[in-house]
Amino acid sequence: MQQASDLRQPVASSAMELVTEAREISERFVKPLGRRWDHVQAVAGRAHELDHAVSEGERPALIAAAWLHDIGYAPAIGHTHFHPLDGARYLKAEGWPEVVVNLVAHHSGARFEAEQRGMSEQLAEFPFEDNALLDALVAADLTTGPGGERVSYDERISEILSRYPVSDPVHQTWLIAGPVIRAAIERTEHRLSVAHPK
Repeated sequence: MQQASDLRQPVASSAMELVTEAREISERFVKPLGRRWDHVQAVAGRAHELDHAVSEGERPALIAAAWLHDIGYAPAIGHTHFHPLDGARYLKAEGWPEVVVNLVAHHSGARFEAEQRGMSEQLAEFPFEDNALLDALVAADLTTGPGGERVSYDERISEILSRYPVSDPVHQTWLIAGPVIRAAIERTEHRLSVAHPK
């Protein structure tokens, strides 16, 4: 098994390089995990579709975070078994831009799951910003199924709730986080409609 230190490479200096390196890092960590790689590729594609919901200057961070959001599942860096935290810690140690690190740390209701796991203090290492970037990443992740298929938010939440038993922190998270995350997706859809009125 590769160690995280074996996977280290310099962080990009330009926006285009940032996205390219994010994809390469994600492929190295996530592709061996099977179906999750299909999900991550589709989330990155979905983030491209949603990128007009954020400013032009923020788009590379959105796409990079979409590629990197699930790297914390990789055994080489999954030290706490809470993937948003593990992914963010790895990226911070590797010198990734703070905006990307914090998006990975807080993607898709991570703060609610951290509370269920008793890990809120650890996740607080990374500042939480409730903004258009996080909303768009949430929308990309939670309108993409576990195998990369396009789904509605309701379908995605139903799938998550059916996959995890009621006693699991993930199940409990979505009972609480569901309405908050729905609002984030609705804000993203509104921003897109403003950017591209019909």
